[in-house]
Amino acid sequence: MRCPYCGSQDSQVKDSRPAEDGGAIRRRRVCPDCGGRFTTYERVQLRELTVLKKSGRRVPFDRDKLARSVQVALRKRQVDPERVERLISGIVRQLESTGEAEVTSDQIGLLVMEALRGLDDVAYVRFASVYRDFREARDFAALIGELSQGPQRAPSVDPDEEDAREVGDEPMRDA
Repeated sequence: MRCPYCGSQDSQVKDSRPAEDGGAIRRRRVCPDCGGRFTTYERVQLRELTVLKKSGRRVPFDRDKLARSVQVALRKRQVDPERVERLISGIVRQLESTGEAEVTSDQIGLLVMEALRGLDDVAYVRFASVYRDFREARDFAALIGELSQGPQRAPSVDPDEEDAREVGDEPMRDA
């Protein structure tokens, strides 16, 4: 594995352990040339996926790009990183299990929207506004209307807020 600091082609594994509920292996590495330490992840890849863009271009599927898109939608939201990683892994698994070597960017977008809708309403609206190319405020209103008509999820509860509810106090909100 190439060192990200000095570019040396040699690195040594210092520690390996399962990650992401056994779906990956996390390896801590050290470069013998510069002493830099870094982490790598090894994941099972069922097949090489190609993404067919709306423009007709074909590009290799990039799991990290998917993760960045989800992270942008979840920015400043209190969501457990493990849940986010499971969401991303689940989307990748769904794409790989289609049996097709080529997936459209629309398929990916729909899977992300479906997953975010079950995880965080605000992230869902953020992602949908870009994915559906919202142009006006009424586009947001229509999406929020869809959300309020859909199946109700239990609201996410912060443990500190739960204690406050038990004694009849309203939870404190940051401004």
